[in-house]
Amino acid sequence: MLGTDSFAGVPAALFTLGSAGAALFVGRLSQRFGRRLGLVIGFLAGGIGAIGVVISAVTNNILLLFASLLIYGSGTATNLQARYAGTDLANSKQRATAISIAMVSTTFGAVAGPNLVDVMGRFATSIRIPALAGPFILAGAAFIIAGLVLQVLLRPDPLVVAKAIAYTHESNFSDANANKLATNKRGIFAGATVMVLAQVVMVSIMIMTPLHMKRYGHDLSKIGLIIGFHIGAMYLPSLVTGILVDKLGCTTMAIASGATLFAAGILAAVAPADSMLVLTIALALLGLGWNFGLISGTALIVDATNPSTRAKTQGSVDVLIALGGASGGALSGMVVAHYS
Repeated sequence: MLGTDSFAGVPAALFTLGSAGAALFVGRLSQRFGRRLGLVIGFLAGGIGAIGVVISAVTNNILLLFASLLIYGSGTATNLQARYAGTDLANSKQRATAISIAMVSTTFGAVAGPNLVDVMGRFATSIRIPALAGPFILAGAAFIIAGLVLQVLLRPDPLVVAKAIAYTHESNFSDANANKLATNKRGIFAGATVMVLAQVVMVSIMIMTPLHMKRYGHDLSKIGLIIGFHIGAMYLPSLVTGILVDKLGCTTMAIASGATLFAAGILAAVAPADSMLVLTIALALLGLGWNFGLISGTALIVDATNPSTRAKTQGSVDVLIALGGASGGALSGMVVAHYS
């Protein structure tokens, strides 16, 4: 639409910015009115953004495209926030497992989406819509259906119930509990740090891998295969990771995340450029380290908050995660441009 590659990064920047803003908005909305309303509005906004992208492609309206991509970021932010909903009524020994169930569910979309790009492109062409807008038709339908499913089935609202339960225990509030809540700020900081660093490392290496492989002669099918293994490693191990976090503790799994990401970075750096096997192992470790970090970090945040402030804090942390990913992408490009 722009006729040049010079501004090809602008849509991704707008999408990321929209995702960060939506995370904050959905978190605050959920805190005030309940988890259901926040998630429903977030998903519906993502659907409206996707529809706007399709209309902008048909009308060749670049301003509408940019505005729609900004709104479209709401869908991804809400999808990430949905993992918190399962923890609202989970007990302290099952929270990570609850998070992992939502993460495993994400795998189906992560695997199916890329494989439907060509199908949706052909469908779009058949109804006289530009082929590259086809995936956004699917995205719009998916986000809107997700919002409607939550509106109908997420009853009772888990966060509202959790807040009511917490309110009934307020009369038993003591100085010991007050001290415990005060120290929980360290838990919030620790959880946020783990997730942001994991996101920075994962995005930095992931987005440079296709460029690295293409430079050394690998075709798109091989690039797609490695990224597929990477995405699978990001989500598929979640059920096991959740159980490990509940059994071994958040701190242990956060350390495991750092060690796994470190191994992924070193292996990716020293891997022979023509070795598909070593690159695949490196990218799988990258996804696994991110998985460890996100689930352990999320559990730390949940453990460190109470229902009266939980959703608001979760939204704020997810803003930092989105911005961390954007920063990682920008910094990795600079590293490659100045070094190798």
